[in-house]
Parts: sequence; C-alpha cells; structure tokens
Amino acid sequence: MREAHLDAVGRVDPERLWRRLMEMARIGALPGGGVNRAAFSAEDIAARKRLVSWARALGCSVAQDAIGNLFIHRAGTDPRAAPVMTGSHMDSQPRGGRFDGIYGVLAGLEAIEAMERAGVRTRRPVEVVAWSNEEGGRFQPCTMGSAVHTGAKQLGEFLSVTDNDGVALGDALARTLAAMPDLEQRERKAPAAAYIEAHIEQGPLLELEGATIGVVTGIQGLRWFNVEITGETAHAGTTPLAGRRDALREAIDAINALRELTRDETDTVRFTIGRVLVSPNSPNSVPSHVLFSVDVRHPDAATIERLGSAVEPAVRSAVRRCSVAVNPTLTDDPCTFDPGVVAAVERAARTLDLPFRRMPSGASHDAMYMARVCPTGMIFVPCERGVSHNEAENAKPGDLAAGARVLAAALLELAD
Repeated sequence: MREAHLDAVGRVDPERLWRRLMEMARIGALPGGGVNRAAFSAEDIAARKRLVSWARALGCSVAQDAIGNLFIHRAGTDPRAAPVMTGSHMDSQPRGGRFDGIYGVLAGLEAIEAMERAGVRTRRPVEVVAWSNEEGGRFQPCTMGSAVHTGAKQLGEFLSVTDNDGVALGDALARTLAAMPDLEQRERKAPAAAYIEAHIEQGPLLELEGATIGVVTGIQGLRWFNVEITGETAHAGTTPLAGRRDALREAIDAINALRELTRDETDTVRFTIGRVLVSPNSPNSVPSHVLFSVDVRHPDAATIERLGSAVEPAVRSAVRRCSVAVNPTLTDDPCTFDPGVVAAVERAARTLDLPFRRMPSGASHDAMYMARVCPTGMIFVPCERGVSHNEAENAKPGDLAAGARVLAAALLELAD
C-alpha cells in the first residue's frame, strides 16, 4: 500500500464514526435501544437530510435519482473515469438495530473524510450511495433502490405497492423527493468501476472465530412469496368447526406444509414466515382472510430453484376449504462476487494485520444487484451474538472502525 494511502487509512476516526452512528440512531429511536426508520417515512427524510449536510460539509456534491437513492460524489483527477462506489441503506426494520445498513453508509462517508483530511486525490471519483428501501419492511419487496438503479426492475413496478396502512409507495416517494428539491438529478444505470459494501455480519461466525473482518465472497439466493388464503367470516361461538371456511386454520396447515418442504438436516436452508395479516382480526370472529409472506434461501442455485418451484404446490395441497393465491414477490439467484474486488478487500485486511475469514452472505444486500453491472464485493464486521433486525443489535466501536479502514484501503486501491 502506498504511503499516502496508509496515511489516509490511518485518519479513519473511530470516535467520529461512532458519534455519527449514534446521531443517526436518535432518528427513529425506540425505547429498547433500536430504531424504526421505515423507507420514505418522516424519519427516513430526516436521516437523509442529516447525511446530505455531512456530505456537503466535506465539499462533496450530492445527487438523487427517481427512486430516492442518494449519491455522494468525491471528485477524482480524471473527470471521464467511472466512480468506485460504496454504501448501503438507511431504512430499518420496524424494530431494527442501530447498525444494520447505516453502518455501510457512514463507513463510506468516514472513508472519504479520511481521504479528504489526508489530502489524497484518487484518479477515479469515489461515491457513497444510500440505497432506498433495502429492508422491504414497509414496502415489499426489499432492495428496491439498487434493483431500479441497475435496471433489474422498473420503478413503475413498485409505485402502486402499499404499506400496511394503505399508503402507496408512489405517494411516499414523492414526499421524500420533494423534501430536498435542490439535489442534482442522477440518471439510472450510471456506470461504475467497482462497488464495495460494508455491513455488520448479522450472524455469529466472526465473533465465534475471533475474526474482525469478513471477506465476503457472494450472496445466497432467495425466493419471496405472498400467500393469500380467503375463506368466510362467521361467529366464533355458534359456527360448528366442520362447517367453517377458516382462513387462519388453513394458513397454519399451509405453513406446516412449507416447514416440511424446507426441512434440512444440514441447517443450510433458511425458511421464514415474517409477516401475517389476519382479517377481520377479531377474537369473536372466524378469520375470513389471511396474507402471509414466505422467505426461502439457499446458496446453491439448483436447490433454491427446486424449493421455490415447490412452494405453490405445497400450499395448494394443504388448503382444502378456502381459495388460495400464491404470488412471487422477489426472485434472486445466488451471486458470486468479483475475484479482484474480493482480493482487494483481503489485501487490505492483511496489510492492516486484521484477522479475517472468507465467507458468503446469508442475507441479501444491495451488492447483489450491483454485482450484475460492475465488479463488486462486501466487507463484514462482527455484531454481538449475531443478533440483527432486533433492538438488541450491537457492534463494538473498534470493529466498526476496523471495517472502515479496510473499506478505505480497498477503495483507494480500486480508485487509483
């Protein structure tokens, strides 16, 4: 690593990074220590404004695209060169943690601030991106911002999607875009030379092995579905069980069938029912309608294809008295990250004498879509007990700073 680059990496400030993380954690703060910062909410808008203010204080320009992705641009010496990008997301789960997503955005901001304070100029621009609606907690599916940016999905596919309160994504997005009308406009599918995303691991492996850095090699595939079961409401006290069309009982049977489908002695398959909506949702009424989500994941392409194809038949075979609809909402195949970017992350960890391990990601990330359009990699840092999507989510300041140093070193290599 060049001496100037080492100087810049050494200027990553753990206290500044932690201070910004804690300041962001106050936006949407929950009593249990976590955050609720839903995509395109008032809290999301406040976080965006805070990020833009920090970026402009560094002398960076900021742009926004049609789905609200934010791009912080630090110029390079070659105005024709495509940027090296880093970033993650700012939205959270409804009872999420303080580090999921936002760490990658602020680690990227810390990396370019360290470059700025060291006076290092890179040939390529370096950009930090905050992707919109990565979590999919309010509007499904997840990773919308990166999917639209890369052209994998069209914005129009999502505008009519509604949250649990009936608010359309298009309306919430319009309010978000209008909140910062002075931002430059960014075109979709703008070229990138490379992309690196820093993130907490959201699993226990790094902590268990005493490693500080996860050199991420790829992301497992997933299939998402919404299952709707429609029966008939009736009086809970007077209607015999044999005559009921109970949507919730049938939904339970369908979920049990999916549990059998995804049974795996190796514990590699990931199967989750994360969202259930019951109507009329009254203790004195037989449920007439149930909507539940299905999330199935596996790192092997053939296995995830087999499981995904079997979801609808398994549900239909279990539902006998009600009508059923199974709608796929997200299909992502496993992806393998670019060997050159993976090697750059590993070199940075070695140079900084940080214990590391190569590993795949079990969770989906925006890097999955960026890998379709440019060389891509990821950096993981440990999180306490592997807990994430939870108010108890925690990470050590030293680990977070170490990840930011590795990120800065890898960005400098790729940008020069």
